[in-house]
Amino acid sequence: MVRREWEAGETGASLAKRYDVGLANLWRRRAAEGWTRKKNPDPVPEPAEGWAKHIDDKLTVFMVRCQEAREVAQQLILAMQGEALEAAGVPLWHLAFLLHWRAEHLTAETAARDRAWLASKGGWTQQLWDHEGWLPLARMDEIIVRNRRQDWREDHGIPPSVVPWLP
Repeated sequence: MVRREWEAGETGASLAKRYDVGLANLWRRRAAEGWTRKKNPDPVPEPAEGWAKHIDDKLTVFMVRCQEAREVAQQLILAMQGEALEAAGVPLWHLAFLLHWRAEHLTAETAARDRAWLASKGGWTQQLWDHEGWLPLARMDEIIVRNRRQDWREDHGIPPSVVPWLP
């Protein structure tokens, strides 16, 4: 009984008192019989603001992220159903995926309309297609991040002057 309780985490002093045995005797038995305790993980430290506030803050952040994800999903659904990209309000970071997906799954007219819309924007958007009107998705993502570097860094909380050779 003493051994099981000690191995479960009880202190030697509390067991010696409860079972009226000498502490030295308990330690001798433990050493002679090879008692061992399982290594218990350290308890999670309580946040400085307390558990209730911490959980409430986490829940608030979770709910905001869920709402943001739903809004993006609604925009993506509209675009994937053939809605004009400008009308769907497609987020910039999903543009490459949508252009690629629409070119593969929707009509050729939709892909042509997408290219015409981007051509009207001018500048770097012309880099999103090769001479055959196609680029791999990963390459399109690289082009967007490279050309909208400041926006990407701002979205990810990276100061403009830190590691300037990376996006």
